[in-house]
Formats: sequence, C-alpha cells, structure tokens
Amino acid sequence: MTVAPRPVERVVRDPRFERLVPADAELVWLADGALWAEGPVYVPSDGSVIWSDVRRCVVHRWSAADGVTDLHRPSDFANGHTLDHDGRVLACEHGPRRVSRYERDGTRTTVVDRYEGRRLNSPNDLIVASDGAIWFTDPPYGIIDDREGYKADSEQAGCFVYRFDRATGELTNATDFLTHPNGLAFSTDERTLYVSDTAMAEGKHHIVAFDVVDGRRLERPRIFKVIDPGVSDGFRLDVDGNIWTSAGDGLHVLDADGAELGRILLPEEASNCTFGGPDGRRLFITATSTLWSIEVGIRGAVTPWVDGTSPGG
Repeated sequence: MTVAPRPVERVVRDPRFERLVPADAELVWLADGALWAEGPVYVPSDGSVIWSDVRRCVVHRWSAADGVTDLHRPSDFANGHTLDHDGRVLACEHGPRRVSRYERDGTRTTVVDRYEGRRLNSPNDLIVASDGAIWFTDPPYGIIDDREGYKADSEQAGCFVYRFDRATGELTNATDFLTHPNGLAFSTDERTLYVSDTAMAEGKHHIVAFDVVDGRRLERPRIFKVIDPGVSDGFRLDVDGNIWTSAGDGLHVLDADGAELGRILLPEEASNCTFGGPDGRRLFITATSTLWSIEVGIRGAVTPWVDGTSPGG
C-alpha cells in the first residue's frame, strides 16, 4: 500500500514550535499492519530504520531502497533499540529477558540478562552514554501475560533503571524510584536522565528527571512532566534539549523546563520516535500499527560516535 504524504496536524502552544514543526511539514506513511509498533532506531550506515512489532514477535527494517522487510522473525518479543559505539544495534528482548546485540552475521548475542544472579523482568528501552555504558529500563510488561513475552514471576525486588558497564561487566541498579520505568533519554550534556513511568493503573503517566552524578548514579528525582492523554512510552531529544515524546494523541514537544511547545497529532496512539536521515532532521514515529516520518526544523541529538558529526541546530 502506498499513501500520499499528508499535511501535518499541529497544536501550537508556543511560537517556538513554528520553527520546530513548520506549518507546511508533511507526514509521510512508511508502513502499517503492526499490532504494537515500537522501538525505532535509525541506522546511518545504510539509511534504514529498524523497529519492532512487539506483539507479533517481529523486528522490521525499512529503507527507501528496499521498503519494508523482516529483520528478525521471530524476534524474541524485541521492544526498544539503540546503537552502540560500533554502530551495531542493541535490543531489549522480552522473551529471553535480556539486552542483546544484533551481530553483522545476522545472529544475536546476549549483552546482559541477570542482576545479582536473578533474571531481569523484561528490558524495555535503552540508550548508550558517551562512555559506552548501556542504560536500560526493566518494567514487567513482558512477564505479566503472554502478549509481549512469556508470563512468569518476577525474580527481582522491583522494576529498576540499570546501568551496564561494558568494560567491567558490572550491572548496577541506578534507581528504584519508578513503578514501571519505560522510555529514557539523556539531556544533551548527559547531566540529566529523563525516564518515563507508565504505571497507569496507579495513576502514573509522567516523565521523571534525575541528576546524573559521576556518570553512574541517579539523584534528586523530580516530576518533569505529566503526559495527558496517554503515557510517555518513548522519547528522544533534539540538539536544543527539547524532548519529543509519545502520547495518546501523537507526539508532544517539551522544552528543557518541561513547558509544552506543541503537538504533532496522529491518527493512532504513538509509542516512540527517533531522529535520523542524512542531516538528522527526519523524525521517525511508531504509532500503534504504523511507521511514519516527518521532516522537522531542527536536528536530533544524534550520537556523534555513530555518524561522525558534531551537534548543530
């Protein structure tokens, strides 16, 4: 199926939003048919986007040259993706309850799957810091039923945010402040870590900001933004430090102080997003059954070790 680009539907809360998402921006359909599309990451080496259909247990790949293909089927209920310093894809897999790496020969290897000798819950989203450490969230969504993994009892005392030091192999619990930690991203200077809590049954649908101390510890948690409608399932930052977060009606754009600048409205609930394209100004969005893209007016905070560029507006 081919769908013509459509004019973006916006809600402008602040004049600064006009530069970020111009009125003449177009929303481009790339794929559909998912049960729950999630975890997009842009791969600069081949100009592709990798994303998950968690509930169908498939990881897809899209590129302008090839369209949509299957990368992993079955995918072990993969969810979030990111890139490591070698440009390889890291994945959170609910089935084996692990963080894995996609190798160049098509195999997948375990990066980490246990904390203090016990199995993780179901790693959900992950990022890589400039020192190479992997930070990831571990809510229970892959073990509470069989829709996104395999129903099982938790072996941990709660749902934590972890830091994995790849140099030493040490996995540390960075915080137990959140009930169901989900999406996460660093501020551009890595002094703040933003993590969403999506425990809606307990009334939690907000992003929490933490101070990052010595690149290892999280301190001074505070509510950064309550998301309404829906939850902040996943998010990424641009080079000005604005947060582009999923929500029930699309994507909300927040400044570094938490003020809402505007919204990109979508026909389905959004789950996540990532910046990419040759200049980092193409935003890819997963939204329930679909994958979309939109050219925006600012560069994403793309990791410099991946594409060899330095941040610029």
